[in-house]
Amino acid sequence: MNPLLFLILIPVLTVAGIALVKDLKQVRVISAVGMGAQLLFSFYLVYLFYSLRNAGNTDAMLLVSTSTWYEAFNIQYKFGIDGISLSMIVLTSLVTFAGVFASWQVDFLTKEFFISLIILASGVFGFFISLDLFTMFLFYEVAVIPMYLLIGIWGSGPKEYSAMKLTLMLMAGSALLLVGLLGIYFNSSPEGGRLTFDLTEIAKVSIPRDAQLFFFPFTFIGFGVLGALFPFHTWSPDGHASAPTAVSMLHAGVLMKLGGYGAFRVAMYLLPEGAHAMAWIFIILTTISVVYGAFGAIWQKDLKYINAYSSVSHCGLVLFALLMMNETATTGAILQMISHGLMTALFFALIGMIYGRTHTRMIDEMGGLMKVIPFLSVVYVIAGLASLGLPGLSGFVAEMTIFVGSFQNSDTFHRIATIVACSSIVITAVYILRVVGILLLGPIKNEHYNELKDAKWFEKVSTITLVISITAIGMAPFWLSALIREPLGDIIQHLIARL
Repeated sequence: MNPLLFLILIPVLTVAGIALVKDLKQVRVISAVGMGAQLLFSFYLVYLFYSLRNAGNTDAMLLVSTSTWYEAFNIQYKFGIDGISLSMIVLTSLVTFAGVFASWQVDFLTKEFFISLIILASGVFGFFISLDLFTMFLFYEVAVIPMYLLIGIWGSGPKEYSAMKLTLMLMAGSALLLVGLLGIYFNSSPEGGRLTFDLTEIAKVSIPRDAQLFFFPFTFIGFGVLGALFPFHTWSPDGHASAPTAVSMLHAGVLMKLGGYGAFRVAMYLLPEGAHAMAWIFIILTTISVVYGAFGAIWQKDLKYINAYSSVSHCGLVLFALLMMNETATTGAILQMISHGLMTALFFALIGMIYGRTHTRMIDEMGGLMKVIPFLSVVYVIAGLASLGLPGLSGFVAEMTIFVGSFQNSDTFHRIATIVACSSIVITAVYILRVVGILLLGPIKNEHYNELKDAKWFEKVSTITLVISITAIGMAPFWLSALIREPLGDIIQHLIARL
């Protein structure tokens, strides 16, 4: 049995275990044990991956297994991983594990909440290990669809509006994506062989240029909608603001990474001529995302909206770097996906914990929280410093790699775009330091805040897990860079070779 199947089997068994019990404490414990096992298994996969590499296995994809699903259309269950997908699996495991503990106090339809949350996570795991485009799309939908229920039932504020807006826009993106994937499928054998959805086989052929030019925008925008590509990003702030804490964590920390990963692994890798011809258009749009998202965060008063617009900016950097199509910038893009996934999950976890105590997310109504909840306040400062790119934390490593790689392109257009995108560093520092100053420092504005209690044990488990991960990447980024550099180099060479 392929070990990768356990990434889907463990969540399925966890959901089954939750469904069989009625006690809320047992529901929480089973969820924590299941996602803890998933996290440990993802670490085992890292060990197994390096063991295979050290044993001399030089295949681009490891742990590959194939079985026929629908013979008529040559659809297969084909799974495999390389360093990029493995890093995304570890990210998903960390955020999901932290999200379970951040949701420890959910007391409304608790069983249904954890089942929906873990089904969402299982779709993400399946997406990252799939090498068949149809299977990948299936898991993509499994990951997206539970968001409607999670926001619409357990959300806050205008949750019905936010859930419907998110669902409709992501489904519109899925429709565009399906057109792009079918276009790739029907052009997967230009010399008359059998059509296939197999990603690795399609990469070996040269899809006609006209087909690439036509289907690239469908595929890139289809994934880009989930990656908050401007102007298709408007679902993101509303969705984040209304989602419950753990859903915001998975939404921004993991789900949005499907957009960047798919845009690179599918749209750019399989349609390289289309990518080169249209890159300038999407570089302009992603540059707008980066700067607009940062400026948008400055004007917000609600903590969740601040972090939501910040996510638009940081995810814009991912797509921006991918479109530079050189190894350094692309390495930075993958590092940014991981870094942003961890730090935005930490932000949303902290916002939920602060809201649970103060019953407000408006920064003007808070102040002096460092005096009453010092643990959560210090962790919030760490998350903020990671977001603005302080050396020693993951944000610095990712953003510096992106900007250095982007500036390697010697033409004027790319360098001007890079300089404009770099301005987001200053803007980010402004809103992060402003929020920290208002929220944590100064006098306590509400006398009832003097009675607030600091982090509970399950909240410490959630936040410390993410802080350790952010610090580990910031202090020792080379192990992660080495993990993703080999497959990135192969994909970049493939992009250049098809020019």
